This record gives sequence, structure tokens and C-alpha cells, in this order.
Amino acid sequence: MFISPFKLRRLGMLGMNCRNRDFIGRYNDRRLYPLVDNKLETKLLAQEYQVATPQLRFVVKEQHEISQIEKSLDKLSGFAIKPAKGSGGKGIWVIIKRDGADFIKSSGAKITLEDIRRHMSNTLAGLYSLGGVSDEVIVEDLIEFDDCFDGFSFEGVPDIRVVVFRGFPVMAMLRLATHASDGKANLHQGAVGVGLDLATGRCLNAVQFGKPVYQHPDTKRSLKEIRVPDWRGLLCLASRCYDMTGLGYIGADLVLDANRGPELLELNARPGLAIQVANGFGLLPRLRHIEKLKEKHYRTAEARVDYVMQEFAAKTLL
Repeated sequence: MFISPFKLRRLGMLGMNCRNRDFIGRYNDRRLYPLVDNKLETKLLAQEYQVATPQLRFVVKEQHEISQIEKSLDKLSGFAIKPAKGSGGKGIWVIIKRDGADFIKSSGAKITLEDIRRHMSNTLAGLYSLGGVSDEVIVEDLIEFDDCFDGFSFEGVPDIRVVVFRGFPVMAMLRLATHASDGKANLHQGAVGVGLDLATGRCLNAVQFGKPVYQHPDTKRSLKEIRVPDWRGLLCLASRCYDMTGLGYIGADLVLDANRGPELLELNARPGLAIQVANGFGLLPRLRHIEKLKEKHYRTAEARVDYVMQEFAAKTLL
């Protein structure tokens, strides 16, 4: 779909060059990148700052450790396996339960212990890491699907991306897995992106493959019914990630666990621009607005969240 440069400017769309130069380059100190590029570093940092995140069960760092994982897995019925340096959801396996000696993935596929060992070995060798560098394997608790999202996602847990600038949440979207996305929440793979009102957590606009949608493509549930619970708590969690990392421009990926509430999944120092398409307007006016604020007036995450909930409330919803 072609959109003229004039219309993009009118919508306040942030372009890639402007994002890289004016925000990532200016507000993200490169020495801090390892804190978010490595999921294990992020998780340990979150534990230190008491930012809620799925519990880390164990880490596999060396090939010889793989032969011993059976004892560690015996204690777990459901869990997630992640490469510490992966991106785009690659290499993530979600095990929802056991079937005798075998394991059942979220897709319903049955796998064996030997499949898990092979997957861990490939991960350590760098199959899923950026640049193919050697990696580590994280095994963490499974997210319990909150039933508030029943019918809004297919074969996968929905997550919420919040762009945080200088500690202020400036834009949010809910990412819903579909059959086309193979149960993953990546928009370029066919997930539905739902723009969310910063004041209420309600649906503003929704797209799949860049085109407007009004129902989930698989379940047919109306997307305008979406309203994320504990919305202020979720935004406060995202805002605290700024205090935790020191990075001025980040994307915080959060989930809503049925028992534990909002939790941090991972952070991104170079969040993509598709969140603007999901919301139907651009980031630039909000970023310029936040740039003019004096940081000393908004020292806490709660103060920053209260400000954006009032200042960036939507005038219309889907």
C-alpha cells in the first residue's frame, strides 16, 4: 500500500534514519547494549532490580552439560527454552506439558528428550544467535495464559510491546499470534498488531500484513473488545526498564501471566517501527514532546506513567 511522503509527515511517522540518528544514537549508550542484547543478562538484571520476569530455572553454557539436562527437566512439566542471544523469536521452544517420556510443544507437536538435546546443542553452536556467535541456553518458567485474552490469540501467548523513551511509555501494541504466524507474535510473520490507547489499554486500531483487520483471522473474535487489565501496572513495569538499563530508547516486551500479573519477557535497544502502523499514527510528535520535558520533574516510573496516561490519551477507539 503506497502512502505519500506528505501523508507520512502529517501522521508524524518516525523514519528509520531519524530513529537511528536522533533517538537510538543519541539516547542509547552503546556500552549498555549487552544488557538487552543478551536475554540472560537482562533476566539477571531484572532480578537485581526486582522487575517481574518469568523465573529462570537453569542455564546451559557448555556442550558437555547437555547430557545432564534430564535431571533438571524432571522437575518441570511446562517450560520455555530460549537462546540468550537470539532475535525475532528464533530458536524459542515452548513446552506446555509431558506425555510419558515425551514433551508436547505449544503447537501440539510431540518431541523427545533427544530432540531437546539436539536443539540445545544447535543453540550453543550459535544457530539462532546474531552473527552466529556461540550462545547460551535459558530454561525458564512457562507463561500461564491469562483468560482475558481467550479468543484473541491462536496457538501462542500474546505479548505487549511498549516503546519507552527517557522512561516515558510513548506507544504500545498488543501482538496476537495467528495460524499464519505459526503461533508466534512477530508481525512480519503474520501476527496481528493491535494499537493500544495509553490511557486505558483499549484497542485503537489493528493490522495484519499492514492491512486493517477488525476480527482475529482464526477465531473471528472482535478486536474492539480488547482491554488489557492492570494497564497502569504494566506501563509502570515498562517504565522501570529505563531505570534498570539506563537506555533512553527501548522496546519492552511484556506478558500478562494469569497468576503473576505483568512480566518482562525481553528488551530491545532498536525497536522496530511497525508499532506505528498498528496504532495508525506516528511516534515522532510524542518523542519530541517528551524531549522537551525536564527529567527532574518525573523521577519515578509512576509519575512518568501518570503523565503519559493523561497527555497521550486517545480521542477515538476502534
